[in-house]
Amino acid sequence: MNQHNILAIIPARGGSKGIPRKNIIEINGKPLIEYTIRAAKKTQLISELVVSTEDPEIANICTELGCKVPFLRPAELATDSTLSLPVIQHALKEVETLNKQLYDIIVMLQPTTPLRSSEDIDQGISLLLETNADSVVSVVDVEGYHPFRMKRMIGDNQLINYIDQGFEDMRPRQTLPKVYLRSGALYITRRDILLSKNSFIGDDCRGLIIPPERAINIDTQADLKFAEYLLKSKNNG
Repeated sequence: MNQHNILAIIPARGGSKGIPRKNIIEINGKPLIEYTIRAAKKTQLISELVVSTEDPEIANICTELGCKVPFLRPAELATDSTLSLPVIQHALKEVETLNKQLYDIIVMLQPTTPLRSSEDIDQGISLLLETNADSVVSVVDVEGYHPFRMKRMIGDNQLINYIDQGFEDMRPRQTLPKVYLRSGALYITRRDILLSKNSFIGDDCRGLIIPPERAINIDTQADLKFAEYLLKSKNNG
């Protein structure tokens, strides 16, 4: 039985430049944020779920979806340059004050990764608890975008290896050492790491591997179309 107070926070500001109103843009007839709310509400381990937004429309949509929005985020924490860390720290303190209790584990669920499942969330929390780690971050295999294949340019478009191994690495992808990229789907951390160390990532951070089809992070219109296709395929499967 879960003896931990686990707070999940969905950060969802109203402004976004690449895709206007991205967090509530409709995908297959549902606002984007609904997919994350639904996954979070189906988990077995989350104790409390809230959305942090400065936007009344987003707040209303989330409330109608059965998700708590117990405060509106201050405007200074909803700018283009605002980082996730102070947003989550603010939300944690607000919820602890309102609920008159402390949460020992905090989960950040970004709405821009709509294909992450409730099982992914519970597996990430379980990994943190079972290993006694400081934090867990979801990652995805970089596959063909391997750093040994990456280049940078100097001078007049001269290509040089980003990682200098002393030779041109032409090995097939399957033979290269595994490398992972943060997927953005899950950030799980302990309270003292978030507040005392001012970080999502503790010294002992574990990775939860998410398959590429559930790791898509929506930044562009192309990402949006791909996510729409994947979600439609998933619902028809």
